This record gives sequence, C-alpha cells and structure tokens, in this order.
Amino acid sequence: MSGASVRGVVYHIDASYFVFRAYYSMPPDMVDGDGNATHALYGFARFLSDFMEEVSPERLCIAFDHSLNSETSQRTAIYPAYKANREAAPADLARQFGLCREFCRHMGLAEFASAEHEADDIIGTMTVRARTAGLVNVLVTRDKDLSQLVRDGDAFWDYAGKVRYHYHDIGARFGAIPERVADFLALTGDSVDNIPGVPGVGKKTAGELCAVFATLDELYANLEGVSQLKMRGAARIAASLLAHKEVAYLARRLTGIFCDVPMEATLDDLLPRPPDTEALERFFDLHGFGSILRQQARRIAGSAGRAEKLSIE
Repeated sequence: MSGASVRGVVYHIDASYFVFRAYYSMPPDMVDGDGNATHALYGFARFLSDFMEEVSPERLCIAFDHSLNSETSQRTAIYPAYKANREAAPADLARQFGLCREFCRHMGLAEFASAEHEADDIIGTMTVRARTAGLVNVLVTRDKDLSQLVRDGDAFWDYAGKVRYHYHDIGARFGAIPERVADFLALTGDSVDNIPGVPGVGKKTAGELCAVFATLDELYANLEGVSQLKMRGAARIAASLLAHKEVAYLARRLTGIFCDVPMEATLDDLLPRPPDTEALERFFDLHGFGSILRQQARRIAGSAGRAEKLSIE
C-alpha cells in the first residue's frame, strides 16, 4: 500500500507512540529561540511528513492521548490503579504534545483527543465506522493492544519497524487472533498499563486457552475442561483461574478497546486538506526548524493541489 493511496483505505495513526519515540530518540538539545525543547515536535513532524509523502492517504485519522497521566479516563474510573505505575510526564514532553497536534492542523489533517477516552478508543471508534462503510483500515502503530481491531483485509503497520501484519499474521505475532487479543491480555495482565492478570498464566498458556475457548465466558464455564488440557500444570492453572475470576473480568474491562466514543467527526472529515503553507512557515520560524520540513510541506501542498484539480476536472 505504499506509494499512491488505495481507494477505500483509512489510515489510523497512533500519534502518541510516535511522539514518545521522537522524544527519546532525537537529540534533547534541540530548542527554539526561547530555549524550549523541540526535539519531540521535530521528530514527529518528520515522521508525519515522510508518511504523507510516501502514502498520500485518501483518509487519515490521527489520534492523541489527551493527557499522559489522566485521572479522568474511563479506565481509571473502572480501576483507579490503571497506569498508576507510570511517572508523571516531563513538562517539556506535555508541551510538545500540544504542538504536535497544532502541526497536524496546519498540515490540513484531522487530529483527535479526548479527556475521557484514550487514543486507542478513538481509533477503535473510527475503525468500526470505516468498516461499516465498507472501507479497509490500516493501523499505523506498534501498540499490541490495537491489534484487536484488525479484521480480514485490514493491516497492522509497524511503520518504524517497516513491517505489516495482516489478519492471519496477528496470532503468531501477538499470541492470539485479533478477536481474542483483549482476552489474552486480560489473562496475562499488562505490566505497562498496570493491569493485573491471572497468576501462573503466561503468554504461552493464555494463547493455548484462547485457541481452545472462544470467549472468556466460555473459558470460565469449562474450568473442568481446562484441568484436562494437555498443558503443563493444567490443574493448577484451572485452580488459579477460579481463584482469580474477578481479576480476569476486571482486566477484561480494561484491555478491550471502546469503539463507541461519541464523536461528531465523519469519515469525510478524515479527507486531508491542502497544508496551510503560510501558517507552517510561521510555525517553523517560531520553533527554529530549517529547510527539510519546509520543502516537504511545499511538496505535499503541491501534490494536494494537483489531486484537488484532478478531482474537479
């Protein structure tokens, strides 16, 4: 799908991943005229500009996490300890998140964030809307949680790793087929997000359980069957599942992506508009960026102008 865009495809960018990646990989001494750090902003802007030139997407949804340590999120309301193991985001990173969103708007691209819902939920909601309209989804991310959204015809694109996973690749890559990824994570837990799991159930065991039982409900309705499975410590695993049933179901409420975020945006809002080159020039001047991003912006604007002219003709 590289090069010219394929009709009927919606690309969903997990923006927070790329902002974090830039923050920790770009030289931290990049600053503007006032001494404010700009390395995450620059890295994200380069990524997005490269992406736009390579893909020329027909529709693009860019989702950000509203707050890096939100106490208003839907999952925190369910489980107050959710992500409580994470340190507060550095002030310079939080500031650059806002600037990355501003850059998207100057580029004419739809960006979204919510104080209550995570970027994953925004992507999940727009993915379902796109699929209902008969469109294909490409998830641009490295976050395993988003693999649960992939369906036949879709793709999970690890852009940084230069590899794509399609529906039938997900099981081998993440341990379970897309429809079972949320159950898989509920059983194993997720230390990154501080989500508890069932003690004694690792990735291999969770994968085997998800391959045998179609849902978490079916698994718990057949715990006697678990003890008969040909896996090491089957009886012990069944006992642990029983003892930690409430934990598993709590975790499942956290690992599943909410696909019903109330959003006024339509699929047509995901159509890229030509970049505002004058606003971008001022933006680049303000943050001390040189010629590379300016040249890319001009090329992207030129391509958008040609595409717009062709559509009119």
